[in-house]
Amino acid sequence: MPINIPKNLPARDALKEEKIFVMDEGRAVSQDIRPLNILIVNLMPEKERTELQILRLLGNTPLQINITFLRMATHKAKTVSEYHLDNFYKTFGDVKHRRFDGMIITGAPIEHLQFEDVNYWEELIDIMEWSKENVTSSLHVCWGAQAALYYHYGIDKVALPKKVSGIYQHRLMDSKNRLLRGFDEVFNAPHSRYTDVPTNAIVKHPELNLLATTFANETFMAMSKDAKHIMITGHLEYDATTLADEYARDLEKGIDVDMPQNYFPNNDVNERPLNTWRSHSHLLFSNWLNYFVYQQTPFIWT
Repeated sequence: MPINIPKNLPARDALKEEKIFVMDEGRAVSQDIRPLNILIVNLMPEKERTELQILRLLGNTPLQINITFLRMATHKAKTVSEYHLDNFYKTFGDVKHRRFDGMIITGAPIEHLQFEDVNYWEELIDIMEWSKENVTSSLHVCWGAQAALYYHYGIDKVALPKKVSGIYQHRLMDSKNRLLRGFDEVFNAPHSRYTDVPTNAIVKHPELNLLATTFANETFMAMSKDAKHIMITGHLEYDATTLADEYARDLEKGIDVDMPQNYFPNNDVNERPLNTWRSHSHLLFSNWLNYFVYQQTPFIWT
């Protein structure tokens, strides 16, 4: 089944080119089906790229999904046009009277800041607090995961000496969890971050389950025991070339960063990286939508 997106959203053409089934509002309302309503809080600066990455994964399920994009009203975006934001995004004030079956909070390149120093932190707190009663299940990615762990569970991030960037192997810590159904015992995923979340703090927390780690015992995936909150510290949604683009951008800015690890073939930046995590990306999103959104959300919110 398709994802229902705004008719003129730029990602639409790319999704159709990839044979991902999309439809606009006009066709969707003619179908006698209860679609899932998913709110995407897009904090990434390159919003159009993130839209495409996430929609690609949400469109690979047998469920019909209505998408609502949310931006921060208290933050002025610098790398996306006002036209795009005005036409395809809502603010929290526009949606807080509604209820959503699922919510995704993306990452953001602001790890060097303390959470309270982020200019939209209070607004994000309002959204996360509202989600407790108005969202069935929330998926938090990278900085979004760190923000959720800090706000909901009091676990702070820890600064790393250098940026972690590359493709890393991971192991399952709870292979029976439905979110990981179909996962290999060892799987790849991209990371791009300057901070870490203490694994022992998650293991000791009475409300959290640790689902997967890197082989260096770094947290990759955790879930609240009520399944309301899922935190992923990496970027399974990334394209094959996203880390390469970030690396080139950092070098152009004069930032001292290492080449992404286990990424470029033969460590040659002129060779195109291979996507070795795509199947697990699709598994994660389809498992989340099926087991933690579709099978848990009420047919009619009351």
